[in-house]
Amino acid sequence: MKVVLPGGTGQVGTILDRALTAAGHEVTVVTRRPVRAHDIGWDGATLGRWAAAIDGCDVVINLAGRGVSCRYTAENLRAMMDSRVDSARVVGEAIAAAARPPRVWLQMSTATVYAHRFDAAHDEATGVIGGSEDGVPDHWAYSVDIAKNWERTQAEAPTPATRKVALRSAMVMSPDRGGVFDVLSRLVRLGLGGPVAGGAQYVSWIHDEDFVRAVEFLIARDDIEGPVNLASPGPLPHRDFMRALRTAWGVPLGLPATRWMAELGAFALRSDTELLLKSRRVVPGRLRAAGFTFACPEWERAAASLVRRARPARLFGPG
Repeated sequence: MKVVLPGGTGQVGTILDRALTAAGHEVTVVTRRPVRAHDIGWDGATLGRWAAAIDGCDVVINLAGRGVSCRYTAENLRAMMDSRVDSARVVGEAIAAAARPPRVWLQMSTATVYAHRFDAAHDEATGVIGGSEDGVPDHWAYSVDIAKNWERTQAEAPTPATRKVALRSAMVMSPDRGGVFDVLSRLVRLGLGGPVAGGAQYVSWIHDEDFVRAVEFLIARDDIEGPVNLASPGPLPHRDFMRALRTAWGVPLGLPATRWMAELGAFALRSDTELLLKSRRVVPGRLRAAGFTFACPEWERAAASLVRRARPARLFGPG
C-alpha cells in the first residue's frame, strides 16, 4: 500500500510513519523540511512537484498544521487556522487533479471541536459542537472554528472518487520525546503531577497503538466516511487521569495547581491553559459501532504500558 503523509514529521506523523513502514507499506512524507529519502518538500499551501506522490497512491493522511503547544495569541491562532485550512485545501486540489486519485483521504481534525462539558460524553451522533459555552475564554471558540473550517475544507473538496474521513482525534499518548505523555510524565516525576483547577475536567486520550490500529481500520472500511472520533472509550476526570499516571511512574504524590498557577505555568512554558482546563469528554461512537476493539481502553492499563516503553529510553536514550 502506498501512503502519503502531508505534515508527517510531527508526533502523530512519526508514529504513523514508523508503524506503517514497519508493516511493509511504502510511506512518503510531505514536509516543509525534507531531509530523508522518503521526504518530499512543500510549502503547505500551493501545488508543486509533491502532488505527483498523491497521483497513484492508495491513501492520503493529512496531518499538516501549526502545533497547538504555544501561546494562543491572535497571531498564533491565525497561523493555526491558515496552516490547517490551506493544507487541507491544497491536498484536496492535488487529489482532484490526480489521474489515479487515492481511494481514501484521512484528514486530521480534533476532539476540541466539541463543547466544554462535564455532564455527558460526546459521540459523533449526539455530541455538542462547541463555541457558544458560557464562562470560558473567548479564544476557546476560535479553536472550535479552526476545527470546523478544517473539516469543512475537506468535505467541500471536489474529490468524488476518494472517500473522506475526518479524524476527530483526542490526545495521542506515546512515549516519544516532546509529546503530551512525555511532558505530563516529566511533571509527575518532578512531583508536580497533581490535579489542576480541581481536576473535574475530563481528559480524552488514545494510546498510540490504538491510534494506529484505528487508522488502519478506517482505511480498510470502505463504508465509513465523515467525522470519526479517535478517542479511547474511557475518558476520565483530570484528577483521576493524573493519579493513574503517578501510579504508573511509582510517584505517590503530586502537588495540585490552582487555575492561576496553571496560567503562570502555561505562560512560562509558552503554552495555553485550554489544553489543561477544557473538559473534553469524547467517546468513539462510530468506531465501536463498526466493531473496532481497543487494545488499551482504560487509562490505568494504557499508562502502565506507556511507562514500560518509556523507561528504557529514559535510562539509555540520548539527552
